[in-house]
Amino acid sequence: MVLDDLGNSLKGTLKKIANAVYVDSKLIKEVVRDIQRALLQADVNVKLVLELSKKIEKRALEEKPPAGMSNREHAIHIVYEELVNILGESRELSMKKQVIMMVGLYGQGKTTTCGKLAIYFKKKGLRPALIAGDVHRPAAYEQLKQIAEKVEVPFYGDNKEKDAVKIVKEGLDKFKRSSDVIIVDTSGRHKLENDLITEMTDIFKATKPDEKLLVMDAAVGQQAGPQAKAFNDAINITGIVLTKLDGTAKGGGALSAAAEVGAPIVFIGTGEHSVDFETFDPARFISRLLGMGDIKSLLEKAEESLKGKDAEKTARRIMSGKFTLHDMYEQMDMLSGMGPLKKVAEMLPGGFSGKLKDSDMDNTQDKLKKFRFIMDSMTDEEMNDPSVVRSSRIKRIARGAGVENKDVKELLKYYDMTKRMMKGFSGDRKLQKNLMKQFKFGK
Repeated sequence: MVLDDLGNSLKGTLKKIANAVYVDSKLIKEVVRDIQRALLQADVNVKLVLELSKKIEKRALEEKPPAGMSNREHAIHIVYEELVNILGESRELSMKKQVIMMVGLYGQGKTTTCGKLAIYFKKKGLRPALIAGDVHRPAAYEQLKQIAEKVEVPFYGDNKEKDAVKIVKEGLDKFKRSSDVIIVDTSGRHKLENDLITEMTDIFKATKPDEKLLVMDAAVGQQAGPQAKAFNDAINITGIVLTKLDGTAKGGGALSAAAEVGAPIVFIGTGEHSVDFETFDPARFISRLLGMGDIKSLLEKAEESLKGKDAEKTARRIMSGKFTLHDMYEQMDMLSGMGPLKKVAEMLPGGFSGKLKDSDMDNTQDKLKKFRFIMDSMTDEEMNDPSVVRSSRIKRIARGAGVENKDVKELLKYYDMTKRMMKGFSGDRKLQKNLMKQFKFGK
């Protein structure tokens, strides 16, 4: 999960409030100390930590809870609100014709992020293109070229040219009519050097980009603040992309750097794959961090995974009590399209991901993958009516899928269990109505 250590510490603090007999000044001061310790250990800026803890303590001791909310619930809500506030306002990039300039030091994941950004805009229906403006790192040109080929977007670069401004200008001229979003990858350095600032400023002046996004590794620590300020002073960055924000990163330094320079975090990367990239929303991020879940993101991922499929038709068939292996295959296909189960579990409320071991989720993911292989080896008749699958058919299906007979039997058992559950669902009119409303069916 994103920021595992910080999340676990803060969840422990909230549990202390939830389990308290009553909320008094002693408890609040103890909770504030716990929060300070957790944030400082995660490399959050000291000044921000002090400001945050003062606000939490003042509000928790002075504010009266709203009607219908207990003192414990109110104290937890204050912690949540103030954590959201230090991350600033959320901001999404416009879906319009634009030029985006990517900046950052070496090793921050800048070039990889260019590819993820191209995929993001492509999914939104726009036509992105990539320009290789890094003329100093030998592998940068080839890396971006391979990424462009993989994500199937136009690419421009010249690995023999050493004038970055010239390359970027030529790329912009090439793509100005054929592409909607032109993403420019620029050079980095191992540290902030004058020639980096000069080249970056020259590209900025020559291209006048609509967006200037600073890419920062979440593990950069306390150096994040000064780095962000230097880039901001040079080109006035319009947003920050945090990369590698997984369980191994403290992340607090990079998160607080955004607050220090007043630039919003627009995207976060939580892994190497394209699905490990999402728009940043402070409220959703803190909700997941505290184990409160993120149902909105979960539904968005489900909707994205269902694109191009007749979800309404499938839902109506299931609600009528009819459920075949074709329907189950579609469910598994959708779940697979939403990314790793661990990421999906993070979005469920009640700290669901913390209750399951990584090995359990990996085993479940592998099993679902195996089930799909088995179903790929079945005939249409067998998929529509699994009751016809007997001994001889089980052997044939197992051979075709490269699995054992017991795996096929396990799939059939899982299907029977799922079908019974769906049958119970089909008789619940209230639940049906809520689902139809949620997915906006029957308009």
